[in-house]
Amino acid sequence: MSDLNKLPITVITGFLGSGKTTLISHLMQNAGGRRLAVVVNEFGDVGVDGEILKSCSIPDCPAENIVELANGCICCTVADDFIPTIEALMALNPRPDHILVETSGLALPKPLLKAFEWPAIRSKITVDGVIALADAEAVASGRFAPNVAAVDAQRAADDSIDHETPLSEVFEDQISCADLILLTKCDLADADAREKAKAIIAAEAPRNLPVIEVTDGHVDARVVLGLEAAAEDDLDARPSHHDAPHDHDHEDFESIIVDIPELSDLAELTARIERLANELNILRVKGYASVAGKPMRLLVQAVGARVRSQFDRPWSSSENRQGRVVVIAEHDDINRAAIEGILNG
Repeated sequence: MSDLNKLPITVITGFLGSGKTTLISHLMQNAGGRRLAVVVNEFGDVGVDGEILKSCSIPDCPAENIVELANGCICCTVADDFIPTIEALMALNPRPDHILVETSGLALPKPLLKAFEWPAIRSKITVDGVIALADAEAVASGRFAPNVAAVDAQRAADDSIDHETPLSEVFEDQISCADLILLTKCDLADADAREKAKAIIAAEAPRNLPVIEVTDGHVDARVVLGLEAAAEDDLDARPSHHDAPHDHDHEDFESIIVDIPELSDLAELTARIERLANELNILRVKGYASVAGKPMRLLVQAVGARVRSQFDRPWSSSENRQGRVVVIAEHDDINRAAIEGILNG
């Protein structure tokens, strides 16, 4: 059993667009009497996930309990951002019963676990568990690597060389660090795809991990909270491609912010984002857009060519109806001129 005096923290990790924010929104609404706090780490300067969660705030997880860190990876800004944030949440009155930390989709979870060894909080918190979300359809189709067949062929041709791509390393590190896997968006994958995804996860996992199928983030809080894994004391059982000192950086990926003009209709934006994925290998697009004749702001989140959108709230009278999105890709695939050309029509 964990030390009852320590505040439990659950790290929620997962590949781009796997449903982390949706899961946290569900947990906030179904926390089983726990008073929650949430730390959201965005990749890029336009905060989307934090605002979504604040719009879902309830008395047991009010808006002041939700903190967004959008200026870099939290495990790379431990002293300046992450530790002060955790300390501030612990000082709230009433104190949270549990803190959820949502990493960016590109984050490596093990360096973050090491951050919990920081002296200022080491004796006050425990990592209750690491929950890794894996998009069933994306994992089954191998989209966490740009070209799985080519990578496999290269590896088969030369066993002495590691040809893994950065995306596959991120996926493997997230699985290796986890205590529990949530296979998400199962409504978009058939039975064969779900089984294939589970086989891929099992092949990458360093130990036998439970895998739970989830749709729309619906999972009982009793299943994901209260694991008492004390992950900060179990680092050796969580291997990483980046265990070597100073081996953690984010130069493999890049994000840019693009302003987009008002749209004539939603289909127009969907087609443009599909072009980004198909022509420029863009991994992720998320942000806001304005649609002509619509009083509501459009929230857009895309993984590759799969685009989801919803009108989330009215534009306020003081706001400029300016669309703005974060575009994320591997470093060599970021071409601002080409991206802006497609998004701006």
